[in-house]
Amino acid sequence: NKLVGQFAAGLAHLGIQPGDKVAIQSTNCPRWAISDYAIACLGAVSVTVYPTLIPSQIKYILDDSDTVYVITENKEQTDKILSIIDESNGLKGIIAMDDQSDSSSNIFSFSEILEKGDEYISENGFNLNESAKTAKPEDLLTIIYTSGTTGNPKGVMLTHKNLASNVLAISKAVEIRAIEVFLSFLPLSHVFERMSGHYTGFSKGGTTYYAESVDTVADNMIEVKPTVVIAVPRLYEKIHAKVLDKVSGDPPIRQKIFWWAIKVGKKAAKYLTRGQEPSGLLGLQFKIADKLVFSKLKDKVGGRLRCFISGGAPLSEGVGKFFASANIPILEGYGLTETSPVITCNREDLYKFGTVGKPIEGVEVKIAEDGEVLCRGDNVMIGYYKNPEATKEVFDDDGWFKTGDSAVWLKNGYIRFLGRYKDMLKVGGENVDPMEVEGLLLQFEGVQQVAVVSFPDPRLTEVPLAFVQRKPESNMSEDDVIEYCRGKVATFKIPKYVIFIDEFPMTASGKIRKVELREIAANVLTAQIAQAETMN
Repeated sequence: NKLVGQFAAGLAHLGIQPGDKVAIQSTNCPRWAISDYAIACLGAVSVTVYPTLIPSQIKYILDDSDTVYVITENKEQTDKILSIIDESNGLKGIIAMDDQSDSSSNIFSFSEILEKGDEYISENGFNLNESAKTAKPEDLLTIIYTSGTTGNPKGVMLTHKNLASNVLAISKAVEIRAIEVFLSFLPLSHVFERMSGHYTGFSKGGTTYYAESVDTVADNMIEVKPTVVIAVPRLYEKIHAKVLDKVSGDPPIRQKIFWWAIKVGKKAAKYLTRGQEPSGLLGLQFKIADKLVFSKLKDKVGGRLRCFISGGAPLSEGVGKFFASANIPILEGYGLTETSPVITCNREDLYKFGTVGKPIEGVEVKIAEDGEVLCRGDNVMIGYYKNPEATKEVFDDDGWFKTGDSAVWLKNGYIRFLGRYKDMLKVGGENVDPMEVEGLLLQFEGVQQVAVVSFPDPRLTEVPLAFVQRKPESNMSEDDVIEYCRGKVATFKIPKYVIFIDEFPMTASGKIRKVELREIAANVLTAQIAQAETMN
């Protein structure tokens, strides 16, 4: 609290007023959190910038958002700003977290701002709590730029009420206690980590550790022993694949024990997902399975993990069932940057595989006739910054926010997410859900990652095309992938084409850029098809 107060006062010393925009360009660290809370308590507006962006992308965000100061993590990030500051519309200076400074270039060290803050407090009687109380629920808290797959990103305007409503609703859906320990590694620049691990954890008095990098998460989990981990499905898929790879190399007797334990765990999961303990013979078997197998898996994630929380992309139902078998629930939810972000989530004592749970308190959800998810509530953004046309496009006449996603209602109020509305395929008049085919192929041994997109077809309009990232030891062919699907899904859902890829193009928030995949497909396949037709 003292550091936040000093930094807020230091920003005031620089002349930053309520409503001014201050950007944070850094990976997760304590000074990111200090900066964010200081900006908020001062009544200013934070603009989050992914540190992976290149200077031209950063310049667009800073100019579009009317940012006056940017807080950078290190020399690499500072140099990016120095390369664009002269052409920037209104950028006045840089605050460097690594304490480099250069008055001639308007670079202030973080420590210097803290010192100036102390002086400002003494001279002006600045009080952090009093300053924070001046913020109104409808005041703008932050602008988060969506990692758009086409065109320039749009600045999502979220108010204090937007984020606070989500924090309060999530706290009721998933119990967060003062004893919770979080391991933060998803980017705080993204609203998912910021709302859940950052704001929600802090509001309950929890402790947050910051992972050194994505590559050290496995080691960091053992070090800090988190009780709650918030991540995207890719982490859980990697852990799942690593466990299975290790088991495949174990002696036959150990493999037999492992798969027996998984079988027992799947039976026990019917009770565990309802917040109940299995009893009788099953209860005894589950205790044995836990001691022989599941306890070792739990040790790998720190030993005291209560639950994983998953969002940002769909979770494979098979991966969810695997962890549930070990009594490590993955609570999957759904939302967007524009909704602060959570719209729905599974509850710890009542979760359903293959769904994104039920709507959280205070959020209305409606599924339109065409299958698009519509949302309304205090969590929904007030609009896109300086972009009224784009804002108008995503709201209907009754104030429902159009998510652009497709889903269906299931029994008891659960929702099954089907994917981006625009990603749905229409094959000869039949609807094809890419997620269904992707989920199937992820179960194929040797598949590391997969994405299904559409490809033009003169007879059927479009057909499924699968991009597949193979595991290092795999030498599967296109025919192997297609053959694996036969008999498991309808014929029209089977990928007509398969392209193997070493690495998927990703957005800054960790989502596969399907637009780029379609471009790759057009370049690779169009020439091949034309050549084949010429030969025929």
